[in-house]
Amino acid sequence: MSEWVKGTVVGKHIWTDGLYSIQVDAPMADFTAGQYTKIALDIGTDRVGRPYSLVNAPQDRPLEVLFNEVPGGPLTPRLSELKIGDPVWVAAQAGGIFTLESVQPADTLWLLATGTAIGVYLSILRTAAPWEHFKRVILVHGVRAAADLVYGETLASIAAQRGPQFSLIPAISRETQAQALHGRITDLLTSGALEERAAARIDPESSHVMLCGNSAMIKDAKQILEARGLVRHRRHAPGHYSAEQYH
Repeated sequence: MSEWVKGTVVGKHIWTDGLYSIQVDAPMADFTAGQYTKIALDIGTDRVGRPYSLVNAPQDRPLEVLFNEVPGGPLTPRLSELKIGDPVWVAAQAGGIFTLESVQPADTLWLLATGTAIGVYLSILRTAAPWEHFKRVILVHGVRAAADLVYGETLASIAAQRGPQFSLIPAISRETQAQALHGRITDLLTSGALEERAAARIDPESSHVMLCGNSAMIKDAKQILEARGLVRHRRHAPGHYSAEQYH
């Protein structure tokens, strides 16, 4: 199979100024929830591609990715200009091991995301695995502004379907909103406000934590978790937290 397959844009959503999702019809191979693909465009004589988490569940099509436009960047300003029917290149095979495949069951699964990293968790949440292996699933979405809290309808549908097994905790760092915690995820971890809101503790005995988002959040969260005795999860050495930071 070739490295790239041809795709066609079949859907586009502008969430805020600079925040987009696109849906692509492409014959990509099957994937596991939590994996990413690469989206590319031919720019001049170069094919420029970047990795993006898949938002859709493995059983669903079209493919969907969520991204921020990076002003002056080589790819995202062009991705944001795509229209329905435009061609794109998609990696033939998904990549990554940020999945639940080798994660041990626990009482609570914590999904910590900043910005567009929420996309990977939407794929995972739309599969059976988290609900079969964990008593509670807590999704924390850290953003700068309330407008960046995307996929509200999708999350409301998951909440309605899963009831008390699912909790969504928004955290906004640069604004205040009644329903959201105020501050960065790592500060809310340190202060205890996050666990107080969730009515659950993060510890090695009861928790698995997944981290996805900006590198500063992941670096600081790792230190906080390891200070509590949590060990990084590896495929052949199960641990208590997993991290993905290609974003």
